[in-house]
Amino acid sequence: MPSDTPRVEPLTPKEEAAWRALGRAVLVIPRMLDADLLSAQGLNVTEYSVLMNLSEAPDRSLRMTDLANYVSITASGLTRVVERLSRDGLVIRVKADSDGRGQVAVLTDAGFARLQQAWPTHLASVRRHVMDHLQGLDLEAFATAVNDIACAEVGPPVRRAQRTPG
Repeated sequence: MPSDTPRVEPLTPKEEAAWRALGRAVLVIPRMLDADLLSAQGLNVTEYSVLMNLSEAPDRSLRMTDLANYVSITASGLTRVVERLSRDGLVIRVKADSDGRGQVAVLTDAGFARLQQAWPTHLASVRRHVMDHLQGLDLEAFATAVNDIACAEVGPPVRRAQRTPG
């Protein structure tokens, strides 16, 4: 082994358990939230996230590239989601005023109403599948640690949630 390669210590049993639990939760939580939203509201988590992020933006509008970043989805994936939401009258796409080349997604009044309708379902799902299992933990420390993991790879969040739709 070359001398410049750092020695990597095996995970302790507690570290291994934490790592495996986090890995499983990262995969399972979105599926559970998605299933709840789909069955009760006919929206998937990505569609909900698009509506939510637009509702929090100034003028309820965002450049498609920024929205893709907020939702953590590819540009082509976002295009497909916005097209579906547009067919339902929940979002419209317009050319960006600033340069005329970019596209802006705009939340319609119907889209905001749809978000308000879905919000209680999503909130109940988040509480049941996530928050209820975190009781007694230092949520600030937990949020900091999980955020630090994400920020180490993708950078800091572009903005924090400002308000709820209700």
